Amino acid sequence: MRAAGGVCIADEVQTGFGRTGTHFWGFETQDVIPDIVTMAKGIGNGAPLAAVVTTPKIAQSLLGKVHFNTFGGNPVVSAIGKAVLEVIEKENLQANALKLGNHILAGLNKLKEKYKIIGDVRGKGLMLGIEMVKDRATKAPASAECAQVVENARELGLLLGKGGLWGQTIRFAPPMCITQADADFLLEVLDESFAAL
Repeated sequence: MRAAGGVCIADEVQTGFGRTGTHFWGFETQDVIPDIVTMAKGIGNGAPLAAVVTTPKIAQSLLGKVHFNTFGGNPVVSAIGKAVLEVIEKENLQANALKLGNHILAGLNKLKEKYKIIGDVRGKGLMLGIEMVKDRATKAPASAECAQVVENARELGLLLGKGGLWGQTIRFAPPMCITQADADFLLEVLDESFAAL
């Protein structure tokens, strides 16, 4: 790819800052060194902050070009980003993402054994997904059922997202400061939400 002039871009908007538990950056789990890394969300903890890191060669290509952004160079938001990074380190949130992510993943695997509509569970740290299927052999997507589980969970106080090509996958990335009680609540609500189908 690089020999033909291509570049590798790692989108770390959701996976960055230790969320995968084992690595600070998601791309590190793939044994690759990207040419460009984009990051946001986790770095600002809700504040409008994003960043791009690249190689000197690519950065050089931007010299003399007009570049504009709405929040660029904001000192208050930059201070927020620095504080967020300090809290991630001080409170060992990457280790928390690994510990509680593994706990949740183990719980999701138990739910998979209990409910045949769960075709797959997967994740790294606190980036998790539950793929729902009508039949595990054909892997036909269970889109309507997925929407219903998400709605059931919402009624019980748990907000989840869904994705996948057919809207068949429940996706969630709990805050890195999640507690054991939060993780257990999440699993209890999911159990009740699947049982109600």
